[in-house]
Amino acid sequence: MSILEVEDLSISFKQYTGGLKQKHHHVITDLTVTLEAGEILAVVGASGSGKSLLAHAILGILPSNAGMSGTIKYAGDELTAARQRAVRGKEIVLVPQSVNYLDPLMRVGAQVRTSVKQGDAIRAQRKVFQRYHLKSDVENMYPFQLSGGMARRTLLSTAMVSEANVIIADEPTPGMDPAVIVEALHHFRELADNGCAVMLITHDIESALKIADKIAVFYAGTTVEVAPVDDFFGNGEALRHPYSKALWRALPQNDFIPIRGSQPDPSALPSGCLFAPRCEKATLECGQARPEMRNLRNGMVRCIHAT
Repeated sequence: MSILEVEDLSISFKQYTGGLKQKHHHVITDLTVTLEAGEILAVVGASGSGKSLLAHAILGILPSNAGMSGTIKYAGDELTAARQRAVRGKEIVLVPQSVNYLDPLMRVGAQVRTSVKQGDAIRAQRKVFQRYHLKSDVENMYPFQLSGGMARRTLLSTAMVSEANVIIADEPTPGMDPAVIVEALHHFRELADNGCAVMLITHDIESALKIADKIAVFYAGTTVEVAPVDDFFGNGEALRHPYSKALWRALPQNDFIPIRGSQPDPSALPSGCLFAPRCEKATLECGQARPEMRNLRNGMVRCIHAT
């Protein structure tokens, strides 16, 4: 059962370039992705591909100059602004990329306890701090007293004790000790195995493959492929989209072959397939219209040539 459904999501930002002249940056275009209960979906892609914006759109925390179209559904019903406010931080929680989300005027232990919905909040907070190697005195500290890694572990702790139905973790592990990273990833897997849905936004494909069920590959603000983790092996021959294959082969542990060119600027997107200017398999047809997402070999792909 899909607990979170994003369909044809488009997001643009209005910018004044001089006087009353406006410029629109289309940062997400026709993005479609679903998340099922008990599943970990890893979202990967280059910087600027729309991963964090997707998280903010789901939570309803986009900036005021953002325009949005498409539909987002949670548990079968549309996520209106009112419903986003009702479920945010309760049924759907975010592990943000920035540690600035911590309240600077509140001790971190107390902040974590506010997310505990039932049972002994102090006990739950201390248990999760111990799991993430945070010493007992940390609970009495303020955010400015924490290192970057400690702050990230605190944010992670807040989500882990929430008993939320959906956890969206946006690059949750940078700056952490390797042992803590492993523990955090295992914790995500435990939560998913108990019915929670986890969206893991990350640059670290290798770590994602250890715990995820599916990988969604983003490019220039849209989903180009959703594939089972088992398809990421060898030279990427089981993958469907040329960008997914190129991204996989560009990893240092694989062929380390760079992808020629660069991701298009949001204010100057190609009229057809967004990857066509960099794709070795592109034809004239690729430049005429943007391909639709379609089912293929137990996955989904946005490419007319994929087989």
